[in-house]
Amino acid sequence: MRAGRQSATKNMTSGSILNEIIWFALPLMLGNIFQMLYNTVDSIVVGNFVGTEALAAVGATTMITNMAVFFFNGFSVGAGVIIGRFFGAGDLKRLHRAVETTMAMTGMICVIFTVLGILGVGPMLHFMSTPSDVMDEAATYLRIYFGGISGLLIYNMGSGILRAVGDTTRPLYFLILTSLLNVGLDLLFVVGFHMGIGGAAGATILSQFISAGLTLMLLLRSDDVYQLTLPDLKIDGMILKQIFQVGLPTGIQAVITAFSNVFVQSYINYFGASCMAGWASYNKIDQFVMLPMQSMAMAATTFVSQNVGAGNTRRSNDGTRISIGLTLFITLVIDLVIWIFARQAVGLFSSDQKVLYFGVLFVRTNIFFLLFNCVNHVLAGALRGRGDSAGPMIIMLIGFVAVRQTYLYIMTHHIFNSARAVSLSYPVGWGATFVMELVYFLIRWNRAERKEKA
Repeated sequence: MRAGRQSATKNMTSGSILNEIIWFALPLMLGNIFQMLYNTVDSIVVGNFVGTEALAAVGATTMITNMAVFFFNGFSVGAGVIIGRFFGAGDLKRLHRAVETTMAMTGMICVIFTVLGILGVGPMLHFMSTPSDVMDEAATYLRIYFGGISGLLIYNMGSGILRAVGDTTRPLYFLILTSLLNVGLDLLFVVGFHMGIGGAAGATILSQFISAGLTLMLLLRSDDVYQLTLPDLKIDGMILKQIFQVGLPTGIQAVITAFSNVFVQSYINYFGASCMAGWASYNKIDQFVMLPMQSMAMAATTFVSQNVGAGNTRRSNDGTRISIGLTLFITLVIDLVIWIFARQAVGLFSSDQKVLYFGVLFVRTNIFFLLFNCVNHVLAGALRGRGDSAGPMIIMLIGFVAVRQTYLYIMTHHIFNSARAVSLSYPVGWGATFVMELVYFLIRWNRAERKEKA
C-alpha cells in the first residue's frame, strides 16, 4: 500500500464496539437489500406481467439456485475469516497469498457450477415434483441463471475479501448501481421485449456480470492490502486448507439445508400453482426480514475474526452480545410492520386472490418465529469468526434438516396435511436450532473466558 494513501480498510480491534458494529453492518444491510432485489424484482415483474405460473416457476427455482450459491458462500465465509484473521494480526504477506488463493479457486468453482448447474436442471425439477404447467418456464429460468452464475460468484468472493478487511462501502456502491440496472433491464426485457421468464433471468445475470467486473477492477487496480496481482494468482495449499476448515462445514450445512428446503417445496407443490406462488411471495418477504440478521452475522464474523487475530477474546464476546441485541430489536420492528401490512406486501407480487390468501397465511403464521433466527445466525457467525464451523454446521443440520423433515413427515402423513402445517416446519426447525446453538455457544464462551483469565 502506498504511503500517504487513505485506506478503505477498517480495523475493528479497538474503539467503541457498538459504533464499530453499526457502521460496519449498515452498508452490509443496505447491500443485502439491493442483492435481494435481483430475484425479488424478477418475481414482481413476472408475477404482474407474465402470470401466476411464471411466478410459481421463479419460486420453484429458488431452492435449487440457493444450493449452489449457499455452498459457495460457505467458501467465501472461510476465506473472509482467514483474511480477517491475517488482517487483525497485521500479517500482510499471508493476507496477500490468501487473496490470490481465494480468487484462483473461485475461477475453478465458476466452471464447475456452470456445467453441473445446467446439466442438473431437469433432474432437480423432476425430483421436486414440479407441476407440468410450471416445468418449462422453471427450466428456462434455471438454464439461463446457471449459464451466468460466474458473475454472482465472482462478485460475492470479491466483496467478501473487501468485507474481511473492513471495507463494506464500495461493494455497496457497485451493488446499488447494478441492482437498479437489473430493475431497468427486467422491465425492458419482460415488459418491453415480451421475453417472458427468460428475459427476467437474462436481466439478472447481465447485471451480476457488471457487478463482478467492477469488483475485479477494484481488486486489480487497488494499492491497498487486498490488491489482486495476476502474476501471483495461484493456490497456496496451506491457506486453502485453512479456508476449507472454516468454509467447508459452512457450505455443506448450507447445501444440505437448501436441499432439505427442496423437500419443503415439494410438499408445497402438492397444493398447486396458486399455493406455490403464495409460498414464493412469502419467501421473498421472509428473505427481506432476515436481512438484518444476515448482515449482523457477517459483521460478527469479521469482528470476531479480527479480534481473535489480535488476541482479544473478551472484546469478541462483547461484540457478539451487542450484535444479538441489535438484531433482535431491528427484526422485531420489521416483523410488526410486515404482519400489519402482510396483504399489501404479498400484493406486490400478485393480485390473484388465491395467491394473496396463501401468501398472507404464510407470512402471518411464521413472521414472529424469525426472532429465533436472530440468535441462530449471529451466534453461528461469531463461532465461524473463531474458526469453529463444525459446531454450527452440526447444530443447524439437526435443527434445519432432521427436526424439520421429521416434523413434515409426521404432520402430513399422520396428523393433518395442510399448507399452514407445511409452513410451520420452518419455525419448528428454527426453534430447535435456537435451543441447541445457545447452549453450545455459552459453553464455548465460558471456556474461552476462563482460558483468557488463566
